[in-house]
Amino acid sequence: MSRPGGIPAVHGREEVKLPSRRLVLVHAHPDDETLTTGGTIAHYAAEPDTAVTLVTCTLGEEGEIIPPELAELASGRADQLGGYRIAELARATAALGLRDHRFLGGAGRWRDSGMVLVGHGVRAATPAELHPRAFADPATFDEQVAQLRALLAQLRPQVVVSYADDGGYGHPDHVRAHQITVAAAERTPDVQKIYSTAVGRSGLAAGLAALAGRDGMPFRLPAVDELPSVADEQITTRIDVAAQRSARIAALRAHETQISVWERGDTVAYAMSNRVAQPLLDVEEFVLAGGSARAETDLFDGVVR
Repeated sequence: MSRPGGIPAVHGREEVKLPSRRLVLVHAHPDDETLTTGGTIAHYAAEPDTAVTLVTCTLGEEGEIIPPELAELASGRADQLGGYRIAELARATAALGLRDHRFLGGAGRWRDSGMVLVGHGVRAATPAELHPRAFADPATFDEQVAQLRALLAQLRPQVVVSYADDGGYGHPDHVRAHQITVAAAERTPDVQKIYSTAVGRSGLAAGLAALAGRDGMPFRLPAVDELPSVADEQITTRIDVAAQRSARIAALRAHETQISVWERGDTVAYAMSNRVAQPLLDVEEFVLAGGSARAETDLFDGVVR
């Protein structure tokens, strides 16, 4: 197997030529890929000689369900939401143009851990009791790292994306996704850059301000500090995803059990089951582990191929 600069990878006796740019995104549940990186996925999936792989860690079995006619799928009832969300994810990734999706350990190996809301705004924590297959179970960390390491060894990405160490808003599955991503990526020689998803505070504030006073919006407009964001100076990388707007809206709509979308002209807002409005921003933002000497507009900036 050659290192960066040469592309071939050997599988058995067959040599396979890998694309020169390789990106892996590790997300906790179906819909997270669209909410935080949908435009980025669509952008790079359309680029020549670029491989984009999405790894989803759970089926999102504990999600709250928006459409009343699907309420019986919930975990406390028929417990069929996970299977339904596989189909939602397939539609969303198709809308984004993604061709390579994997479930960590196979579909259903790890279960959504659920969450409890704590503090002000959208902040989450680990529930008091976990399912035996819960992704956030402390006892299964090493197995999950090994599964992800095996995928990274096969895919050989130069760039890996997941969440910040707090998972963005505290959800235990997001925190675990961050932990195993860092552990696996740091042991994978091909990985040159590790990013966490983020939303800069000023961009979020501007997006919410643009929604203020919009007639007919069915969601509650929150204060800026109710939604997860980081100080602007923490952002290292901004990807312009305005051209991917239609694909992102289609992907959001694909996750019908989890996301409601409202459009009025050029204005788009979406909400989870809490009915709290969030703006669809034209930039997706990231924080590079270790920082960056200059502002980036490309996740592959500085990557040795």
